[in-house]
Amino acid sequence: MSQNNAPVDLGAPQSFVVLADGTPVYDRAGDSVGTVAHVLADHQEDIFHGLVLKTSDGHRYASAGQVDGIFEHGVIISVPAGELKEPSADPAADGDAHFTDGLRRAWNWLIQPR
Repeated sequence: MSQNNAPVDLGAPQSFVVLADGTPVYDRAGDSVGTVAHVLADHQEDIFHGLVLKTSDGHRYASAGQVDGIFEHGVIISVPAGELKEPSADPAADGDAHFTDGLRRAWNWLIQPR
């Protein structure tokens, strides 16, 4: 059984626009998932695609639909860490083109030179 590490108060709701890398991420049960590594978004169009997360199992992708809330001191996602997909250059089609596109976007961010 996982320990609930979520703070009692994550603060006020925030926009993805101000979400900082390193922000803690929790699942609905309050278990720590990891931290935000990168926000995938089209800032000019104001479209939030999802998050690249740094977890104990490596980088994982949480689509916008899997993000329940973005707050001052943390993010809540709707699935446990073990259900998050690993970014991939050629993700297997799962019937959801937006999700598959997000996995590819996450992969492209991971492999770009910094």
